[in-house]
Amino acid sequence: MTTPATPQPGAPVDPYRAYNFKLLVNGVTNGHFTEVSGLEVTIGRRAYREAGNDRIRAIPGQVDYAPVTLHFGLTSSRELWDWVQTAARGAVSRRNVSVVLLDAAGTTEVLRWNMINAWPMRWRGAHLHTLSQEIAIEALTLAYEGLELEAGSAAAPRTA
Repeated sequence: MTTPATPQPGAPVDPYRAYNFKLLVNGVTNGHFTEVSGLEVTIGRRAYREAGNDRIRAIPGQVDYAPVTLHFGLTSSRELWDWVQTAARGAVSRRNVSVVLLDAAGTTEVLRWNMINAWPMRWRGAHLHTLSQEIAIEALTLAYEGLELEAGSAAAPRTA
């Protein structure tokens, strides 16, 4: 994939669409996901008082990666369920999980968020209702240790 040219200063740039994405677990496309929420990094703030004056500086503290929740249609596949059950038995299997954003046509990767050493911390079953004709949606929440952002598949990763 070629890296898109950097836009000229002042030139309008269209934002990416939020509906074309896929999820990779250990590099393999996994399931049909309808929503990804919670991608977030928080850098704590610590107050530091300099010696000799009364100025208080703000310095960066601990980095916290918020859990990410994945929503997906219920199918006969047991791969994610088995991953949750392995963690529930105390044998956490950490995996690298990537959320890949695609262009409007859904064919070219434009951004990729890599969650490093992710593991399942919560599973929520589908809401079932006899009068509904909606797709049964499950949710899986992942904890992870680090987050990288890649611009397309050819760019070098940036670690957050």
